[in-house]
Amino acid sequence: MANLITVGRLILLFIVIWRIYVGNVQVIEACMVLIIVVFASDGLDGWVARKRGSTSPFGAVFDIAGDRIVENALWLIFADLDLIPVWIPLMVLTRGFLVDGLRSLSYAEGMTAFGDQNMMRSAVTQWLTAGRFMRGLFGWAKSAGFVFLTGLVAWNTLDTDGTALGSLYSVGLFRWFGWALVWIAVALTVIRALPVFVDSIALVRDVDRKQVA
Repeated sequence: MANLITVGRLILLFIVIWRIYVGNVQVIEACMVLIIVVFASDGLDGWVARKRGSTSPFGAVFDIAGDRIVENALWLIFADLDLIPVWIPLMVLTRGFLVDGLRSLSYAEGMTAFGDQNMMRSAVTQWLTAGRFMRGLFGWAKSAGFVFLTGLVAWNTLDTDGTALGSLYSVGLFRWFGWALVWIAVALTVIRALPVFVDSIALVRDVDRKQVA
């Protein structure tokens, strides 16, 4: 059931992406709501798995993979639509590949994605990557930033005069706040990864010692 929720999130994501490219103002407004649904359901799969007692290593990895697909796909399309510089999705993709590569190394050592047996060693890393506040802030900044960029597509390319979206995006303060959320999401993407790289140094050394022995 939990894995089906992740699959459903991905299907909804690709529908949203398709409609962002070909939709009218009303459709894009609906896409803004659907992006909120995609992000709001992020923790639902894990909650269902715990509630049903069906947690598994595959489920944890699949959940993370689903999050990666959602995040990377949205950064990529907004770069393709010339709303953000291309270095942002390239940076996010690189960060994701590196973190997931290190995470796969930890799995081989018997660690897990979440819980007490994860690869995080320091309290700072634990707080930045798994703390409820930071995870909530990061998720909220990303979802709000993506919603803002989705609406910006319509405002930049379609006739939004007389619509609620047009009235909202014509306010300079609103656009400033929206861009601030986008850049907060980008900054947190980097900040949350740095301590993971630091903590992984000890893990890599432990693995190398075992290989030598």
